[in-house]
Amino acid sequence: MTKFYSFLRVFVYLFMGSLFVNCSSNQQQEEQKLKHTFEISTSTEDIQDHKIIIYQMMTRLFGNTNSTNKLWGTLKDNGVGKFDDINDDALQGIKDLGATHVWYTGVIEHAVITDYRKYGIHIDDADVVKGRAGSPYAIKDYYDVNPDLSNKVNNRLEEFESLIERTHKNGLKVIIDFVPNHVARKYHSDKKPKGVVDLGADDNTKVGFEANNNFYYIPGKPFVVPSGYVPLGGDKFPTADGKFNENPAKVSGNGAVTNTPSVNDWFETVRLNYGVNHLSGNGEKVFDINGDVPSTWKKTLAILKYWTEKGVDGFRCDMAEMVPVEYWAWMIPQIKAINPNIRFIAEVYNPKEYRNYIFTGKFDYLYDKVGVYDTLRAVMEDRPGSSLAHLTKVWKDMDGFNNHMLRFLENHDEQRIASKEFSKNPYPGIPGMAVSAALGSGPVMVYFGQEVGEPGAGESGFSGDDGRTTIFDYWGVPEHQKWVNDHKYDGGKLSDAQKALRNKYKQILHASTNDAAIRKGQLIDLQQFNNTNSSYNSEKTYSFIRYVGNQRVLVVANFENQAITTEVIIPTIVQEAIGLKGNEVIDAKDLISGKNIKLDFNSADESGTSISIPANDAYYIEF
Repeated sequence: MTKFYSFLRVFVYLFMGSLFVNCSSNQQQEEQKLKHTFEISTSTEDIQDHKIIIYQMMTRLFGNTNSTNKLWGTLKDNGVGKFDDINDDALQGIKDLGATHVWYTGVIEHAVITDYRKYGIHIDDADVVKGRAGSPYAIKDYYDVNPDLSNKVNNRLEEFESLIERTHKNGLKVIIDFVPNHVARKYHSDKKPKGVVDLGADDNTKVGFEANNNFYYIPGKPFVVPSGYVPLGGDKFPTADGKFNENPAKVSGNGAVTNTPSVNDWFETVRLNYGVNHLSGNGEKVFDINGDVPSTWKKTLAILKYWTEKGVDGFRCDMAEMVPVEYWAWMIPQIKAINPNIRFIAEVYNPKEYRNYIFTGKFDYLYDKVGVYDTLRAVMEDRPGSSLAHLTKVWKDMDGFNNHMLRFLENHDEQRIASKEFSKNPYPGIPGMAVSAALGSGPVMVYFGQEVGEPGAGESGFSGDDGRTTIFDYWGVPEHQKWVNDHKYDGGKLSDAQKALRNKYKQILHASTNDAAIRKGQLIDLQQFNNTNSSYNSEKTYSFIRYVGNQRVLVVANFENQAITTEVIIPTIVQEAIGLKGNEVIDAKDLISGKNIKLDFNSADESGTSISIPANDAYYIEF
């Protein structure tokens, strides 16, 4: 191994440029063969002396203590969580876990199958609503909140404003959804401020596309409810008659240009028009960002200003890549002029667009789903051919914007780790979270119930039994409810194993935010130096170093279902890069468990330093 590493030279990317390690011409040739890049870095403005930890909750489920869970149950049957359920104890529990931000999912008013007409809210048509509680991404009034979440419907906005204030008082920041691409099939605002014109109210419906229309139309053709769609599982409701009056039909939210969308289309929503002619086939952009921008740009900017001025600290932007990047570049600076510290998070799944939406669109953070999440999930599920060695390529592909990526293992769209469709138990989430939290200086996210092993089991209604906690129906979340413990939020009903699991998440999240090396340090990948190491299982073990100044953390994660003792090679060239003298035996400490660990750098260059790790566990070894 020594001869091998005598020829190795590596690239060191630092802040604004690249620092090349001096070497001989023979070493340069060897470098071209090996193509080893061992460090990732970003420009200085990308690294901040803090780390954001987001706790996402499905707001209507979070505080619900009803455990009936009747299939297609009504609000009365199955209950619903309220804004007021998220009390000081709940918020302190979330903060204690390590969170800095709470993403209140499903707050903005969307179509529901509960009749609120006596409060002046129009009834929704069951034939274009998914589930009984409705999709939180089918917004029916951008200036209002979901009446389900209030104790007094007429005071619903005030109750949410109180929650914002309460969240801030408890040292946390507030994130809500912004759904820019589509709205409910029947959008109408009864809470809009004076002078605001509803989306679509002044559209020219005689043409399919016009730059200043808010929607796209199919002139001369009425909308037809998808064949085979059975709302509410067949239960009766005043508006469940197989009909929906929309003439001319609008283009559905996923862009289906037909008046007869299928049940697999986003038929419950209609697509918003940002001045892009999606009907022409070539997606021509008919707007001038330096001139009079389209109507939809102006109306959505007003919506975002409205919530910003109410104290919201961030927006998670649904399907952001379906909206032109020029819109984001125009809008985000205007909102940041109101609050420079506000954060914009984009749901983007196309890696080819990452740089565009960060540097042109000015997003703070993007979802890292198809990179880190997909790689870790494959390993956590023990899929044939899966390997952590692929993770090195993933973050290298993100060089220059790694710290703009939001990492997660669960959210409302993904299956629960403990579900039968995923890993069948929650424990692979421990090394998965440790890697996700430490791989960059960007944010990491936990979905409510993840930290106590919620499996997402049971058929609730529209979404069936698919390993996800429903976002469409009224429901109780059983394992999470054990932590809620009748709104004491003390985990009083959790098992000892669940308490230990939650504590492990807490330890990981606190370590990742408290340690400067993980918050803002450079990253050196060790996987490439251990891929051919017979004492190291690169398919199930992952290791890297984060460091800044004299602070260093060695991250080692074990994804095996058994304890291991592994030899981690840390070559001399890496030791020198992080300021070690070499030939040292260092007394180190795991920041997660507090365990004392010896690192033997006398042998690290050849046979590696020996580290023993429990099954499905990880260390952040500070040295």
